[in-house]
Parts: sequence; C-alpha cells; structure tokens
Amino acid sequence: MKQIQKQESMPLIGLEIHAYLVTKEKLFCKCPASREKGLKPNINICPICTGQPGAKPMLANKEAVKKAVQLGLMLNCKINPSLIWQRKHYDWPDMPKGYQNTISGTYAVPLGTNGEFGGIGLWSMHLEEDPASWEPETGQIDYNRSGLPLVEIITAPDFTSSNQVMSWLKKLIHNLAYLKAVDSNAGIKVDVNVNIHKKTERVEIKNISSIENIGKAIEYELKRQEELIKENKKGEKETRRFDPQKEITVRMRGKEEAEDYRFISDPDLSNINLKKEFIKEIKDSIPQSPEEKLKNFINNHKIDKKNAETLSKNIDVAEFFEEISKNVDSKFALPWVTVELLRFLNYNKTTLDKVKINPNHFVSLLNLVKQNKITELQGKQLLNKFYPESFDPSSNIEQKITSEKELEVIIKVVIKENPKPANDYKSGEKQAFNYLMGEIMKKTERRADFAIARKVLERLLK
Repeated sequence: MKQIQKQESMPLIGLEIHAYLVTKEKLFCKCPASREKGLKPNINICPICTGQPGAKPMLANKEAVKKAVQLGLMLNCKINPSLIWQRKHYDWPDMPKGYQNTISGTYAVPLGTNGEFGGIGLWSMHLEEDPASWEPETGQIDYNRSGLPLVEIITAPDFTSSNQVMSWLKKLIHNLAYLKAVDSNAGIKVDVNVNIHKKTERVEIKNISSIENIGKAIEYELKRQEELIKENKKGEKETRRFDPQKEITVRMRGKEEAEDYRFISDPDLSNINLKKEFIKEIKDSIPQSPEEKLKNFINNHKIDKKNAETLSKNIDVAEFFEEISKNVDSKFALPWVTVELLRFLNYNKTTLDKVKINPNHFVSLLNLVKQNKITELQGKQLLNKFYPESFDPSSNIEQKITSEKELEVIIKVVIKENPKPANDYKSGEKQAFNYLMGEIMKKTERRADFAIARKVLERLLK
C-alpha cells in the first residue's frame, strides 16, 4: 500500500464509506432488500431483521458475499479467505438486538485489506448489516432497511484537502457503478475523520450523504481546528455531525473506542471460507474500469476524447455501443448513441438498464438509415417508439422518397397551401424557408429525402 509522508501541521483526512450492495434479499433473512424511496414503513420485515427474541439468522447471503469480494478486488485489496462474524454492541433503538453483525472489530479479519485506489491507501473493507432507520425527534423506527447488506471501505488518512476528497469520491462512485454491485440510487454514507497532524485530536463527522456536504464539512472542520491551534488547544477526540443549513459541524458525543463496542464472535453465524477458485472466478468477471473503457474507445475505435468520455460515463451505454459496433460502422453509430439514444433515455426519464432495447433492433434501424431506405427523421421517430421495448424496424417501413418528380408534386401542394410563407421567403425572410421544409416533412411523414426536398423547394420558389 502506498505510504504518504506525513508533515507536521498537514491536514490528515480519512474516510469510512458505506455503500449498499445490490441483492434481492437481506443479509441474514429472506426479506426483500428494497431501497425504494417512499416505501411504506415496516412492510419488508420478519422476526430476524427486527431482532425478535429467539429468532436466529440464516446463513449470510451468498450474492452479498460475492459482490463484496468483487468490490474488494476492484479496490486492489488482498482478499482474506477466512472470515469470522462479530457482534458489535451498542444500545440504540435502530438495532433492537443490541448489536450489529459485522466482519470488523477487535478480533476480526476484514474481507479485504491493504488496498489502493486513485492514489489513496485503503486500510480495509468489510461486509456488515445496516441498522434500521430511526428518527430521534419522533421516535419512529422503520425496519425496512434493517439487515440490508452494506460494505464499509476504510481509507488511510491520505487526503489533505476537501477538493481532493470530492474528486476521489466521484471517481470511486463512477467505478462502483461499473461493477453493478452497489446500489447507485441508495447513494453512499460517509464518516469523515479529520485532524491536523501533531496539532489536533482526530474528529469523526458522521453520516454525510452528499459529496458537496462532505467538502463543506471538511472545510469547516479544518478552519475550526486551526482556530484551536491558535488558542494553543488540541481539542478532544469526539464524534460530530454536519448541519447542512448552517454549514457547520456540531458535537454529538465523545469518540467511542473499539472496547466500547465489546466485540465478540457471533456463535449463531458460521464462518465464511472463500475458496481460491471462487475468488478467481469473481476476479475474471470484473469488467474494464471507466479509464480502461475510455482508452479503448480512443485507441481502438478511434473516437475523439469528448465522445469517448460520453460513452464511458455509463457502463450500460459503453457496452451497448461496443455490441452494436460489431455489426455497424462505429463512426456512423456514434452520434446515434451519444446524441439520439441519450436523448431518447432522457425524454423517457429512464436509463438503459431499465428499458428493453435489443442491440440487433438498434443495428437494423441504423442500417435502414445508412442504406437510405428511411430518412434520419424517420429513424429518430422509430427510435422514439422503442420505449419501453424495441422491435424489428425493418418490417412494414414506408420507403424514403428520393424521386425529384414525386417530391415536386408534393412540394407544389405545400406551396399552394402556404402562400404567405412562400411569398415571405421571396421577399427575403429566410426563416420562411425552414417553415416550408417542416411542412414538406410533415406532409411526407418524414419520408422525404431532406437534401433532395430542399433542392426542389429552392428551384420551385425561384
């Protein structure tokens, strides 16, 4: 792991990042692992995830373990094959058992250790269950979230500024999205540890969920600690929270130490033993990183950097482009993906993984345009009809009109029906020409070849 030389009075910033794994079921029971916003409270619960007396946990969710290993490998961690579940004790209403099941703590070996990502060292990463959702002001508790599988990633205190942290987190989230192992809709929760080397005590700022607020919390805390130094104070180890309205950090309590949690191994949960073949199989299935995809688009597909960045922003779009490029010229396909497909998704307020677009149907559509069997406008109209599921566009298509004679008959009708714009154009109003072209496309149901129709219209208006 990369060692950062610490200088006196240097800000030291470390992160504890919590991310939800994408699974169908919770970590130790069969309850649905739904993270849907606005879900009715306490409907995805059972005696296990609500900590009822006598309820025993099931074996750990294999899919959660698999995705946690995949995440550890992406972070270049050493994967430890033998894992022991611990009970992390604390007395809060969001954990009715009185403890949290986790692969961390005094006697635990984390799932992954000694990693590195984006130039920052990673001390460890592990799997654990999420507590319930508790509203201290009302006392209401929602156990839908209780027992959801979480990964916690603990970085070394290698960051020295808020900008560095925010940039790194954006890169991490982009890479996590490529794995499809972490629920991007649920976001991340981050605990930030901040101190000034050899000058102040370490402070932990709990549960910040936006990158912007993480940056603001760090900025405020560094200024607060600099004021302590001016007063010849070191401060104390404590846990604070960030107030987004006032943009300040506020003391919550003194900092807990490991012994406060009374870690013990859990007698109700079997140890996890990972075989070498299991780890290798997961490693071989990890997709290219966004950086690798970007290089591939630039070097192998000869795509300019701007469009390559657009393609590599989303793993589904990147893989879709690679798939259709096997059967159609990539340069011709490029604007249909980076412009038209993204327009289509944005208009329908969806993402590519949530609609059923068969790559073969998309290729067929592009070939119809490329072979001049339909116009570009017809192609865009057909693409619009691919929501929520695509179809073979080659069946029952109306052919593109390329005959000047056929177009002349239609355009004469358009001019006759629109005498004012025709006269306006002859008087020098250029916009009137565009209006007439629009009427021609409407009349032909977008089947008119645009270049030929323009040429005929110009001739007839003269």
